[in-house]
Amino acid sequence: MRGTLKRFGQRLKADDGYTLMEMLVVIAVIALIAAVVTPGILGNMQRARSKNAEMQVQTIAAAVETFRSDVGRYPTTQEGLGVLMAAPNTLEGWTGPYLKNARYVQDPWNHAIVYELNGDGQGFRVTSYGSDGTEGGNGVARDLVAP
Repeated sequence: MRGTLKRFGQRLKADDGYTLMEMLVVIAVIALIAAVVTPGILGNMQRARSKNAEMQVQTIAAAVETFRSDVGRYPTTQEGLGVLMAAPNTLEGWTGPYLKNARYVQDPWNHAIVYELNGDGQGFRVTSYGSDGTEGGNGVARDLVAP
């Protein structure tokens, strides 16, 4: 009985196995499945990044409002979002950090999130320029702005 295996009641020789054609068919089926599924997965990942960036922009806007509540003014454009993580020596009322670390000021595509103070100092804008990192765009490349 040495060198034989039993499968479904049949005796097989030790050198029996899959043919090259059978292996190629299996590989082709796997490749076909991957070709159909991959674009859907990548599309979902891009939409998830866009949602993440939208939440980041809203979180930063909330941190700016908290800063204003504590300090009595919005951060200047020169101070930027860095003042939400580390207090300047001359700033009274600062009780932060309002953001835990610098990765919060990068969107999911590793572009800097932009902070701008309005000219009158009474409002601000936090913007992620989306997946393409440039102003404008549609879909996942659209600008995400708060407030």
